[in-house]
Amino acid sequence: MKLKISFILNYFLIIFVSIIISLYFFEVYLNVTSKQSNYKKIIQQYYNETGKSYDERSKMKVFNDLKKIENDIFVSMYPMAHLTVKNQSIFPLSGVSNVKSIHCNENGYYSKYKSDRYGFNNPDNEWNKDAIDLMLVGDSYTHGACVNRPNDIASGLRKISNKSVLNLGFTGNGPLIEYATLKEYLNKDVKKVIWIYYAGNDLQDLTRELKNPILYRYLNPNFSQKLLLKQNEVNLINKKILSKLILDTKFDNLKKNSKLKYKILKFLQLDKTKDKIKVLMLKKDHKLDNLEIFKIILQNTKNLVLNNKSKLYFVYIPDFEIYRNKFYPKQHEEIIESLVKKMNIPFINIHKELFSKKNDPLKYYPFKIRNHFTPEGYFEIAKTIFKEVNK
Repeated sequence: MKLKISFILNYFLIIFVSIIISLYFFEVYLNVTSKQSNYKKIIQQYYNETGKSYDERSKMKVFNDLKKIENDIFVSMYPMAHLTVKNQSIFPLSGVSNVKSIHCNENGYYSKYKSDRYGFNNPDNEWNKDAIDLMLVGDSYTHGACVNRPNDIASGLRKISNKSVLNLGFTGNGPLIEYATLKEYLNKDVKKVIWIYYAGNDLQDLTRELKNPILYRYLNPNFSQKLLLKQNEVNLINKKILSKLILDTKFDNLKKNSKLKYKILKFLQLDKTKDKIKVLMLKKDHKLDNLEIFKIILQNTKNLVLNNKSKLYFVYIPDFEIYRNKFYPKQHEEIIESLVKKMNIPFINIHKELFSKKNDPLKYYPFKIRNHFTPEGYFEIAKTIFKEVNK
């Protein structure tokens, strides 16, 4: 009997050790094939193409360096930063107004923009126009990550149309924040509203947004925070978040005083493996979550736009993976397209109308990896949107 128990224990021990070893081999594989492992190649490629050095600084390092010479420098603060903040009097849907905002780096340089009077990525005088031809809402792709004006979608539309375009997009926005933003900033001068949807994570973002008590109240079409009148308060709340971020960054730097020890610790903790598992679980279980809530939000948006005597268009930006994996499922695209068309909202599919017609769609992504778009990619999307809304 004892021999049998000993055998079973040894058997399970072998299985356990095999699993652990396999996990660490997988961690090695992820480290070798990760975006970071190609970092040196990207740096060299950027230098070969531009003759410039790739900016390897962190965003906070850029902020601290520029703060020494520029008073109005800030870090682009996203609405999503407020999702878990408790006891706030309001939920900001924009950034700090009238400051130079540091955004992000995927093309080799940190993009920056001068925010408008409400903290969005627009030339401020766009708000003075008698008529707004196009108003955009969306996430980071709409916001203009990680390019400078005039290389974002809104700027491209201004150039093509020679008309006024307002960009209300922000990194990390999901459907509820986008609807809330329209509730707060849509005005009677707007002719067309462009809702830009990203297939990669918009419905996942909605899961987080629904947990915020202030945002949840926007499901009532009559709710408003009247943010147009509260920009000073929006500025103060965003600045408070940045102050905390600066403190957290200093604390992180103390923890990471030894880069080698930090990398070893991350490896031992199987950080990349755990992240991969989380991503796979999200893709499997949450890719199409909240469809019924999303349908309600989209219907409320349509009603809001129609009551404003404007016209609503829905732009579908595909997940990057569709161009890397020929077996990538089409279910998400088909379900969203069907849902939108049943509401009689014009549906503009960027994959079908643009990227599927190109020999190498990956060229529109910086260094052909999972990033946002290159300046050329953003401009091609702007041309496609302009063509479709003017049919």
